[in-house]
Amino acid sequence: MASLKEVRNRIVSVNSTQQITKAMKMVSAAKLRRAQDAIHQMRPYAQKLAEMIATVSAQTEAGAENPFTEVREIKRALIIVVTSDRGLCGAFNANVGKATMALVQEKYADLNAAGNVEVLALGKKGGEYLSRRGFKVNEAHADIFTRLNFTNVREIGEVVLNAFTEKQFDVVEVLFNYSKNVATQIIQTEQLLPLVASESSEKASSVDYIFEPSEEEIISELIPKSIKLSIFRALLESNSSEHGARMTAMDKATDNAGELIKALKLEYNRSRQAAITKEILEIVGGAEALNA
Repeated sequence: MASLKEVRNRIVSVNSTQQITKAMKMVSAAKLRRAQDAIHQMRPYAQKLAEMIATVSAQTEAGAENPFTEVREIKRALIIVVTSDRGLCGAFNANVGKATMALVQEKYADLNAAGNVEVLALGKKGGEYLSRRGFKVNEAHADIFTRLNFTNVREIGEVVLNAFTEKQFDVVEVLFNYSKNVATQIIQTEQLLPLVASESSEKASSVDYIFEPSEEEIISELIPKSIKLSIFRALLESNSSEHGARMTAMDKATDNAGELIKALKLEYNRSRQAAITKEILEIVGGAEALNA
């Protein structure tokens, strides 16, 4: 059994940890509110633009001839993996890493064996996770969350678009956490390039658009913008999910610390009571020995 001093020190240590986790939960709750506001403002615009572009591209000759809608034989693949820069958020980052490995195994196993699958890590944790498992990881933009704004994301979009048009990659997919609610994050996989019409856009294909100026100018301008917005939306979704996951994880850690403190206090009181009982027995035994 641990000594009274050891148990007391453990109580103090766990109490300090509980204060830290409680503070981290409060900080994450404040950041979550701001992140949710940002993505709620962004999500309808980005989704509607992507749907409209996919519909117009499928309907018009200009869309079919655009280099970003060209479907080629897949010889090289780029996977954009969005994670966080920090841990202490449960299985948030590990789930994205596992989903990436499952995607590669399912769709690009032969390409990966030949070294033709590259991972673009947005967030340090994803790059570290996958590089340890032998993936070819580009970490040039892993610090994007330290400077998260559309200007910096646009640079990443330009790199991805140029790599696709120069045929360095034949397909580009992005994986990120989508926040269903504060406590639940769902891994979402989207194909960025080549641009394909989704089911919702196919249903809306009967919409007759009036183009001003020409179709070619509009599509050549909006398709790259839509791709960059999709990357920015994935980052904002992941940022919101990260704070929700960390708040949940710190809430559970705070509760667990409270339970541990209760158990340690119970152990401390039992040890203290046993020590007092032992001392009383020694005193009584000594007194009886003197009387004898």
